[in-house]
Amino acid sequence: MPELQMRVSDDDRECAAQQLQHAFTEGRLTQLELEDRLEIALTAKTYGDLLGLIDDLPVDQPQVDDVVELESKNGHIKRSGDWAVPRRLRVTSKYGGVELDLSEAVVTHPVVDIELDLAYGSAKIILPEGGVANVDAFRSDHGHVSTSDVPGRRRPGALYVVISGRTKYGGLTVRYPRRRWFTQ
Repeated sequence: MPELQMRVSDDDRECAAQQLQHAFTEGRLTQLELEDRLEIALTAKTYGDLLGLIDDLPVDQPQVDDVVELESKNGHIKRSGDWAVPRRLRVTSKYGGVELDLSEAVVTHPVVDIELDLAYGSAKIILPEGGVANVDAFRSDHGHVSTSDVPGRRRPGALYVVISGRTKYGGLTVRYPRRRWFTQ
């Protein structure tokens, strides 16, 4: 698999280290096994290196290669409510829009990478309150990129979403959920 030869980031190494430490606290690894695996995890270069460290651990733990691809030629791609957000999300749409609402989603990663490849459509990404989005790697040929009041600089403890890719004829909007005012 070519994905196994892809180079890992510091966040990927940290995630694998957290998985190993969690497995140790559950009694699945001895102290010596934890130390050996942590040393390898913190110096890993590829996803293959990391997967070899956790492939004998229970599946209910998030996997290092947590990548989901969503594709549509003509339809609208939408995710909202209680859904599991992967570490990397690749979205491709030729003639449709994309709406990803992370405000009520289950996000177990401190950093989420969203790669958009849109031809004739726009994307809207709704972050949970306090979330941060970096859109520096996203390009719109004939449209706008709007982040409203969403900060772009990483903050400790806040979800950090990195959005990359492009759209030819469309835009990108990143915002927080709309506030609902209830009257009695």
